[in-house]
Amino acid sequence: MADLTGKVVAITGAASGIGLACAKACIEAGARAVLVDRDESALTQVCNDLGENAVPVVTDLLDKDSVARMLPQILEKAGRLDAFHANAGAYIGGDVLEGDPDAWDRVLDLNINAAFRSVQAVLPHLAKQSSGDVILTSSVAGVIPVVWEPIYTASKHAVQAFTHTVRRQMSKHGVRVGAILPGPVVTALLDDWPKAKMEQALAEGSLMQPKEVADCVVFMLTRPANVTIRDLVLLPNAVDL
Repeated sequence: MADLTGKVVAITGAASGIGLACAKACIEAGARAVLVDRDESALTQVCNDLGENAVPVVTDLLDKDSVARMLPQILEKAGRLDAFHANAGAYIGGDVLEGDPDAWDRVLDLNINAAFRSVQAVLPHLAKQSSGDVILTSSVAGVIPVVWEPIYTASKHAVQAFTHTVRRQMSKHGVRVGAILPGPVVTALLDDWPKAKMEQALAEGSLMQPKEVADCVVFMLTRPANVTIRDLVLLPNAVDL
């Protein structure tokens, strides 16, 4: 059984979807989970539901000053930090000819700039203690270009490049860095999928539940200290990629 007893795991975008499922899974494995999200009301509700091992930290990842306050709040409320899961992100699909570059900017800002800034905010602390894990939520689109989501695919390719350059930089500090790369997951990020496409995916069994991703994240966090899961790709069986 996976054991995170005594560990503190901070997760961004944790008020819903994959982030919330990961918080639940970490708590079930014995950790205290710090749920980081900008939606204060949703964060308060889910932390109340999860109990005393769920710690809320309200952070707007698109606000650099808010990100700068994130680590101090984590340490003040939870006392330590052992793992950081940069999970928050946004999705956009569709034909580039019909796209809205302003909408692209928000997705790219959250998936790339905010993710990188939030990771950099905690790395000095993890390096100083010579231990810790960083996991970034990437996507199978980060390694296989998905034709109907060019902007999202580009953002996750950037995440992959960042993950593996930082992984190599941080290994000498005793900090593991890896990526979780799910295929399609039932979350709010897919709300803009065409209805017919969503119904077809559900009928075919080509969508996963967030808990299935969360179980893999806990697996990554509980490997022996001499082992790094560089990339963990998981797909529904019906997805042919």
